[in-house]
Amino acid sequence: MRGFTLLEVMVSLAIMAGVVLTLLGSVNYHIGIVARERDNTMLTLLARNRITELEQSPAKGEGTFAPLHPELTWRADLLPSDQPGLQKLVVKVRRGSDGREVVLVKYLAK
Repeated sequence: MRGFTLLEVMVSLAIMAGVVLTLLGSVNYHIGIVARERDNTMLTLLARNRITELEQSPAKGEGTFAPLHPELTWRADLLPSDQPGLQKLVVKVRRGSDGREVVLVKYLAK
């Protein structure tokens, strides 16, 4: 009768444990990337929505996205542009808890 020795079984289990730990670390890392990208997408979409609303009547202002997203704040600034006849509308959307921020700029005719 032939079988595996205890040493061979222990070595194979150690190799499998190393592979499993590596895979778990990789999955965890990529889940974090997906979560960050999802958050960035949400912040960008909210900023684009605010720019669309402000295009109708450009003005400075700030506020929150309550009640759906009370942790998010927005700020709009209407600045002069280097180009004649244009104004620069800058919209910043910021999450207070981690400081993540998205800034979008749109040039508007005066």
